[in-house]
Amino acid sequence: MKIAIPVKDENLNFFPNAGHTPKFAVYTMTGAGMFKSFILNEIKQNPRNDIDHSNPEEDHACNHSHDDVDHVEQHNKMGRVLSECDYIVVKKACKNTARSFTSEGIKVIKYNGESLQAAKILNELSSKFV
Repeated sequence: MKIAIPVKDENLNFFPNAGHTPKFAVYTMTGAGMFKSFILNEIKQNPRNDIDHSNPEEDHACNHSHDDVDHVEQHNKMGRVLSECDYIVVKKACKNTARSFTSEGIKVIKYNGESLQAAKILNELSSKFV
């Protein structure tokens, strides 16, 4: 089972805005029950080219129309680049971002905790990954 989590950088610090994250860390979950563990597979660049990856906006809220075809396509790129994932962990995701994942069969898991480390967040949410 593969799980994606938005991260700011290679230090694997969680990025709360999934649509504007610079990168995605992709983990494989192994084990079952209380013996689950997470192995980092790769870090993928967010494929959107309509955002500034060097100055990511954690609190950005999209104000584009849901009918803006070009903008929606930018969101859809994220779903396609993560299509091998079963889940994505987010704190915040607009409708276009959430739809880009769910249309690829990726289940969205919301994280409301305070941790900033991807591995710790995955462990906190491990019971949600079935």
